[in-house]
Amino acid sequence: MPTDAEHACFEAGIKFGSLYHQFAGTPVSPESAGSLARAMEEAIENQPHCVDVDVDVRTERIREELASSSADYTELTGRFIDVEMRIEYADVAVRTRMEMEDGYPLMKLVGVEE
Repeated sequence: MPTDAEHACFEAGIKFGSLYHQFAGTPVSPESAGSLARAMEEAIENQPHCVDVDVDVRTERIREELASSSADYTELTGRFIDVEMRIEYADVAVRTRMEMEDGYPLMKLVGVEE
């Protein structure tokens, strides 16, 4: 049987998969970044065991992307967001983070508290 810590880590992985794949490709501009971040946070916080989600849409990166484009928006990808989550399962709290590392949006476990 999986431990409570293993269940909590599994739940964190589910939340990241849902967040990333649900919102990747969403049109985003510097002006819409804040409302998109809130929508992402609220959507994922609806899921079981999810206590807190913090999404930071990197508007400076979006502006850089748009500087060489004729469009007013771009598609959301991992390079435009940093995410932190807190998942609680039974008596275990898991903290996670997603941020760019070596050009890749890396999702990682930051800590497990029992």
